[in-house]
Amino acid sequence: MDGFRIDTLKHVEREFARVFGNAMREFALSIGKQNFFMFGEVADNDEKIARYTGRFASDPDDLIGVDSALDFPLFRTLGDVVKGLNGFPPSNLARLYEFRKQLHRGQVEDRQVLISSHAEASRFFVTFLDNHDQPRRFRYSAPPNPNRFDSQVSMGVGCLFALQGIPVIYYGTEQGLHGAGDKDLFVREALWGKPDAFAINNPFYRAIQDLAQVRAMQPALRYGRLYFRQVAGDDGRSFAIWATAPGIIAFSRILNEMEVVVVANAFTDAPFTFFVLVDFGINPVGSQFDVLYSNQPGAAAPGPVQQLEADIFELSGNKSHGSVRAMKVTLQPMEIQYLGKRIN
Repeated sequence: MDGFRIDTLKHVEREFARVFGNAMREFALSIGKQNFFMFGEVADNDEKIARYTGRFASDPDDLIGVDSALDFPLFRTLGDVVKGLNGFPPSNLARLYEFRKQLHRGQVEDRQVLISSHAEASRFFVTFLDNHDQPRRFRYSAPPNPNRFDSQVSMGVGCLFALQGIPVIYYGTEQGLHGAGDKDLFVREALWGKPDAFAINNPFYRAIQDLAQVRAMQPALRYGRLYFRQVAGDDGRSFAIWATAPGIIAFSRILNEMEVVVVANAFTDAPFTFFVLVDFGINPVGSQFDVLYSNQPGAAAPGPVQQLEADIFELSGNKSHGSVRAMKVTLQPMEIQYLGKRIN
């Protein structure tokens, strides 16, 4: 065993949790496990979860020997953004990470530093799309076309695998389970005893496997700094993070001089062509990104990096004008692409 999950951590008596957490860590060290990972279920907001995250804590009473907590704020945001539901635009996802970055720098409510950089955050957040305590799974399947929105699963998992954190897949997601109802029992479907219940040729299984392989091959997806990217129409004149739903999700992970750009089209019926910003300093004009992953057949390769003169709008509403570097991308409905340089 390389890790341990503590259920309902925020409701556990603090002294017991402190003793238990530290005892587990010491026992792991005694048998040679120096990277034993412990996380808890803290179904709360970012401020509360931050008390359990990283090498420091903002409340001395919460120093209980665990590394992190399940990322419920991301769970409550990412799924709706990917599906374009409930008025959740991609800018909501970007704002979540901007707030988190400031919180972990100690710039919210005078908190001390929790995580030294927004790259280090990838070591701690335990992220997920599906959860056994919810009334419905992420996959939506309904007649008359039960597979109509299946690409949303690989799009959602693709975002999960590329954002900061340690992604967790709830059992059955890889087999396309889609329970839904008015209580959590509807998402606890049994796989055991079903014919071919753990099929490794299931399309959902294969998509998750492909994503995991790309993530393993690209260190930037595991350790890189995270930047949400502004996009522009095919004229390339005005760049902003998409602020309506459904929309285009775009962000980069950068590690040293390696950049992987993740773009996803939450529109369920319409393809979309747009420019997306890339790092100015590490991407020369004319350089070409490869499609490292797409969840759709016949994925279109991006255009070469261009230098443009454009307006750039920040999340804060501030506007600037200047030279940017960007590439043109075309996505099919519900398509996600990982774009970067192949590493042999």
